Amino acid sequence: MIYCKKCVLPETFPGIEFDKEGVCNYCRNTQQPDKAKKEEYLERFERIADEVRGKQRFDAVIAYSGGKDSTYTLMKLTEKFRLSVLALTFDNGFLSNKSLGNIKKMTDRAGAVSWIIRPPFPLISDIFRAAAGGGIFSPKTLDRASSICTACIGMVKSQVTGAAIRYGIPLAAYGWSPGQAPITSSIMKTGPGIQSFSNRSIRDPLVSKCGPRTAGLFLSEEEMSASPERWPLNVHLLAFMDYSEDDILREITGAGWEKPDDTDPNSTNCTLNALANHLHRREFDFHPYAWENAGIVRAGAMSREEGLDKTTSEDNPELVRRAAGMLGINLQTSQKS
Repeated sequence: MIYCKKCVLPETFPGIEFDKEGVCNYCRNTQQPDKAKKEEYLERFERIADEVRGKQRFDAVIAYSGGKDSTYTLMKLTEKFRLSVLALTFDNGFLSNKSLGNIKKMTDRAGAVSWIIRPPFPLISDIFRAAAGGGIFSPKTLDRASSICTACIGMVKSQVTGAAIRYGIPLAAYGWSPGQAPITSSIMKTGPGIQSFSNRSIRDPLVSKCGPRTAGLFLSEEEMSASPERWPLNVHLLAFMDYSEDDILREITGAGWEKPDDTDPNSTNCTLNALANHLHRREFDFHPYAWENAGIVRAGAMSREEGLDKTTSEDNPELVRRAAGMLGINLQTSQKS
């Protein structure tokens, strides 16, 4: 397998082209993060935090998985920006036990209110089984995440946005890396236009495949028609904060976070991730986290060696089999070999 000489994207990645030096077109077209631009967005968020702080029960709601990035984001929201935070966890039935322990420990430490949403597992199982079958989402939507993770992320975002609308919370925060949220989209107003597109591309295929009960996990029509001032500002702190992967681990472990040993190397919260990545690689021949890791490497938050190791790491057979068994998926026939 050939990989870009500057990032971690493989030759199988959609639309990739290498020049004679072995540098991919994505690196050639992407400028290194501008430190001044990061500082500009950080100052902007500091002003926003000052404006919203203390005017409502919760200043921010965070999608909190118990993983390292969302834990670091939670700590920054409460400690650096002194915001009152609702930590909203969407338990898809595959959160690692260590992550569930981290959720309790770290929300208590941060003084955040912790809510865990647990939909009926048979419904979640139907959704993930349908997504694992392939073809439910267009390939264009799957260059950054597997079909299973795309379905899960869609539900998480809907739950977080819905909570913000219902309770008048002005900020919706996500612990996503620069590879998932570039600086230019790190502080962005959510609205029904963006959400309706998400509903069409993620919710609607699931509803058509799994039935109308699936729609209850996404924004309702009443929430979609909420007045503009009730729609939150989406914030991705990691896109404009200077840090390295070592910085994150040092800070959160110093605060009591424990690195899970019951999940695969690519995720510190979800045991389903191993199966999702395994099936995605079988269908598309590239790792779904390749793009994200490339973005983190370009942002300077992770070395190319670390990013390449994460991108090319082998599947965890035990976790793959366990997750497949929980969903009733036959690995021999669920995807093309």
